[in-house]
Amino acid sequence: MLSFLLNSLSKIVYLLGHLFNFIRLMPHLIVLNTHHSKAIIRYDIKRWLSILGIDCGNGKGFILLMKKFPEFRNLFYYRISDISNFLEFLCPKMSTLQISVEQIGKGLFIQHGVSTRIGAKSIGEDCWINQQVTIGFSNANDCPVLKDNVTIYAGAKVIGDVTIGNNSIVGANAVVVKNVPQDCVVVGVPAYIVKRNGVKVKEPL
Repeated sequence: MLSFLLNSLSKIVYLLGHLFNFIRLMPHLIVLNTHHSKAIIRYDIKRWLSILGIDCGNGKGFILLMKKFPEFRNLFYYRISDISNFLEFLCPKMSTLQISVEQIGKGLFIQHGVSTRIGAKSIGEDCWINQQVTIGFSNANDCPVLKDNVTIYAGAKVIGDVTIGNNSIVGANAVVVKNVPQDCVVVGVPAYIVKRNGVKVKEPL
């Protein structure tokens, strides 16, 4: 009898959880399907699901990302910044991840957004940013530009009026204060080039 009651209670809690998520995420689903940024958001969803190895459709995938990945919530609210204040209380953002960018291209993936500050003029398409990263200003006006398919690994710092070229990688804990050419890998403090166009090198920036 006790086992039956516990199983019944477990099912009730499970159903209530689903009901709660349905109620709090329904407004988000409506926005997803009506907002002027819906095409970019759907691209974001598709890329996140692909990277995370989750095989499901955009609608179910969106709900899963909003429930389990607060980093995705921050990106979603950035995309709908004109109305985000009306929804954030239902599904809160990650407080330690701050995004302050004039323009972000489609497909930005943020992995473990803990203690991450993203302050840039622009970020291109299909970029990847890890945890404890700082992308920010060197003064009141100068901040970075990230081109397409740029990856910034954990703990890296990209500061000031610099450009990270297409397909380039900034290694973990690197400090970048100069332009990085496209198709390069940079590491170190200050950062220097260790790979260019797939070939190992050791070159200053």
